[in-house]
Amino acid sequence: MPNEIIVDVSVNEIRAALLEDGELAEIYIERSYPKRLVGNIYEGKVTSVLTGMQAAFVDIGYEKNAFLYFGDVVGIKEDKDEEDVFLPKLNNCNITKTLKAGMQIMVQVLKEPFGTKGPRVTTNIMLPGRYTVLLPNAEYIGISRRIEDEEERSRLKKVVDMHKPPNMGIIVRTAAEGTDEEVLANDIKFLLKLWEKIKQAAKSGPVPRCIHKDLDLIGRTVRDMFLQNISRFVINDKSACLNVLEMVDMISPSLKQKVVYFDKDYDLFGFYNIESKIERALSRKVWLKSGGYIVIDRTEALTVIDVNTGKYIGGHDLEETVLKTNMEAAKEIARQLRVRDIGGIIIIDFIDMHKAEHRSMVIDELKAALKNDRTKTTVLGLTGLGLVEMTRKKVRQDLDSVLNIGCPHCEGTGRIPSQWTILRQMEKDISRVASHTPNAENVSIRIDLHPSVVSFINEKNKGLVEKLEKKYNIKMQLNPSDKVKYSDVKITVIDN
Repeated sequence: MPNEIIVDVSVNEIRAALLEDGELAEIYIERSYPKRLVGNIYEGKVTSVLTGMQAAFVDIGYEKNAFLYFGDVVGIKEDKDEEDVFLPKLNNCNITKTLKAGMQIMVQVLKEPFGTKGPRVTTNIMLPGRYTVLLPNAEYIGISRRIEDEEERSRLKKVVDMHKPPNMGIIVRTAAEGTDEEVLANDIKFLLKLWEKIKQAAKSGPVPRCIHKDLDLIGRTVRDMFLQNISRFVINDKSACLNVLEMVDMISPSLKQKVVYFDKDYDLFGFYNIESKIERALSRKVWLKSGGYIVIDRTEALTVIDVNTGKYIGGHDLEETVLKTNMEAAKEIARQLRVRDIGGIIIIDFIDMHKAEHRSMVIDELKAALKNDRTKTTVLGLTGLGLVEMTRKKVRQDLDSVLNIGCPHCEGTGRIPSQWTILRQMEKDISRVASHTPNAENVSIRIDLHPSVVSFINEKNKGLVEKLEKKYNIKMQLNPSDKVKYSDVKITVIDN
């Protein structure tokens, strides 16, 4: 089956799903609150320097000060490039010789805030384009490791070397493979103009302040994911679809014919069966086609994945049964890491294998399956206990943290839908009722919700009712009710 991008636009959030051979490979969610920070550039002020930690805190205007590690000040670290290109490190020295409290500094957000931690920032600015990434504070040419043909790598390096500005670095992205010189040159020129604009914005104005915002989710999806291997880009918002067509016309006109506006009355993600795939991605236990299963457990420090044979009993050879289960699990684990966007330290407990050859086969299968992951992953191999250690770059909250919140009644051991998830379900229900109610503009609907959900709307989403009334052309009123379960939405049609 072909690869597709499905974008669902609602009042409160945008969801972009990547389907590979009909299976959910990646899911991205962007909401009206909180605002995304990664990729944004700020003119900030150093509030304190922590000599013992070789780090500093920077005020960027966010509710929590940003964390600036010294390695993100004087050098480009090896794990910074989403295209998995190694960049050289510079020699370290004492942080107090470089940063002082009260100093004004330009930084870019590397990682979103997590829990009690503020965002992580760097002074090594990276400006991504369609085909290249500009590094204003480094002098280096890197080629994406996903481009494996040596002749093509050599050609791209020569082309970029001719157009690379002095004292700056360029990373060639995977999308650049097979692209001619003029296109690459224009991409670099665009990024240089953007950098000049950012520098001008940094010269005047209050501090702290944001001087550059990265594209929104739809824009980033077009720029980073909408490549020639995508057969269709489906989106259910007419205005956003026109914006996509305009952007595609500028960066890759041949892809315009693949953009599809979904104008049906029913739910887009439901039509593509994506909702059920998301539910599977939130399950602790994931069944394999053979009858085996994997169990995914998160802790504060790491994620642990256990592999079991389950219902699969195999044939006559126990070793072959174990090998087949582990090989299938390796593929599924790689896919689950992408879908759930799990980052940090990951420990995998495959079923014990006595043959060294089988252990190597499973490790190789895992590494091969991880090649499709755009996020940097490193498989470290087997521990003395036979566990597989690996890491995956952590940039944002994982899917479970985005869609669910810890239950206050069980101190986080259980999970319930977040208020945002309930609001999304509410909009779906409103859409269904409005589309199936004759003369909807002449009737009203009462929406019964749990009082805490109504309070959330009033505090965090003022104007939501007006937006929904305008979008679906139907009058509505919110009614807090203790009789409604926390995650339920009850809609009643009322004649005016």
